[in-house]
Amino acid sequence: MLEIKNISKTYNRQGKDFFAVKDVNLNILDGDFVHIIGRSGSGKSTLLNIVAGLLSANNGTLLLDGTNYLELNDEEKSKFRNKNIGFIPQSPALLGYLNILENIRLPYDVYEKEGDSEGKARYFLNELGLEHLAKSYPKELSGGEIRRIIIARALMTDPKILIADEPTSDLDIEATKEVMDLLKKINEKGTTVLIVTHELDTLKYGKKVYTMSEGVLTEGKNL
Repeated sequence: MLEIKNISKTYNRQGKDFFAVKDVNLNILDGDFVHIIGRSGSGKSTLLNIVAGLLSANNGTLLLDGTNYLELNDEEKSKFRNKNIGFIPQSPALLGYLNILENIRLPYDVYEKEGDSEGKARYFLNELGLEHLAKSYPKELSGGEIRRIIIARALMTDPKILIADEPTSDLDIEATKEVMDLLKKINEKGTTVLIVTHELDTLKYGKKVYTMSEGVLTEGKNL
């Protein structure tokens, strides 16, 4: 379970503080598929980066299965994040000098995890129906294929929660469906999913939706 308690983030602009995120409270249960929707500049991406452990908060508590990871030092937080949280950034990128199989294996190789990283990476490629791309390079892939490869890479460490920032931005209808179908499949296998988006067509894939405006998260509803 992920508990977000009284999270706030302020920035200083021209000598004045303003809230990018203001006193956000949210409980996400194991197995949830949660959407946070809102316009550009509403604070949803800032909140997501805080929850992912990539950005500090001015105050508040983040509990994942009882651990307040906001209190961890940088090294501890990095280890905790890499073990428990899979993150898909708004502008995903693959390393151009590595082939697709090598890109997916990165979390294992960088953090020296035990196990068969190549076998696991090939398993995900097979699950995605993209095993034929194992030896291809990023420049040879479509936008939708890259998004799915990024998701596969995020799953390599078996995270408890998968967090995605605008996972279908700049994708056409077919690629959007492929990405959302994949996220739904992942969720149905037990992984908690949290995404922020401004694309309302993706809501049908989720279980709960919340709206964010001017840093404030409004009461959610079941889908």
